[in-house]
Amino acid sequence: MNPLAELRYFFTALGYFTRVPVPGWVGFQPHYLNAAARYFPLVGVLIGALSALVYLGALHVFPASVAVLLSMATSLLVTGAFHEDGLADCVDAFGGAYTQEDALRIMRDSRIGAFGAIALIVALALKWQTLTALPPMRAAALMVAAHAASRAVAISYLVTLDYVRAEGKAKPVARRLSVLAWLIAALSGLPWLFWPDGFGAPAWRFGGAMLAVLLVLRVAMGRYFVRRIGGYTGDCLGFAQQIFETAIYLVGLAWISY
Repeated sequence: MNPLAELRYFFTALGYFTRVPVPGWVGFQPHYLNAAARYFPLVGVLIGALSALVYLGALHVFPASVAVLLSMATSLLVTGAFHEDGLADCVDAFGGAYTQEDALRIMRDSRIGAFGAIALIVALALKWQTLTALPPMRAAALMVAAHAASRAVAISYLVTLDYVRAEGKAKPVARRLSVLAWLIAALSGLPWLFWPDGFGAPAWRFGGAMLAVLLVLRVAMGRYFVRRIGGYTGDCLGFAQQIFETAIYLVGLAWISY
């Protein structure tokens, strides 16, 4: 393993998923993106950590509802709403198309439709209300866990499904990911689920339950993608990441509510 190459792949992942400037020496080649896929969850850790820091800092000045909104605004600004765009495009396509060709055409359309707009409103509202209802340290810890684990599970589709477009923004990523590369990604993304409060002994029951929920969602969405369009697109990965992230927040709240 070449340390310089791995650092280049990490910066490629950071530059692809965020607006953070990366060093000029990194350069770009299309094959970098597929190699960088194993670092996508690590980028999620950084985004989640930044969101958590903004949230905890804002709590010293504002009520929890405002602190969460500021945290969400930070993550949207840093990522350029990359995954939220995929959510809107997918919901527009799956809600308004009857054939595979129509669904792919709608996904390519840069305009947002009623289905996509409603999906974005509902998803953002769910995150806002759920995180606001959580105790501060649990909310902060789950921000890191959700951003990291959701990306780790989303890229598992690169291991098992086919990319269905001849061209597209995810095409350079879309060569089949090896199981070993995904396991490396999982090691940086999934363990955070076992510390939902950010400290203490691992919460084995919660982490196990959360993994089970993510697995069920992953299988259900994967089957749906195959049935509707024959595989996945970059928008599908963004859609999946948003569903997984929101699910983690909801389970994190439900776990302490009953």
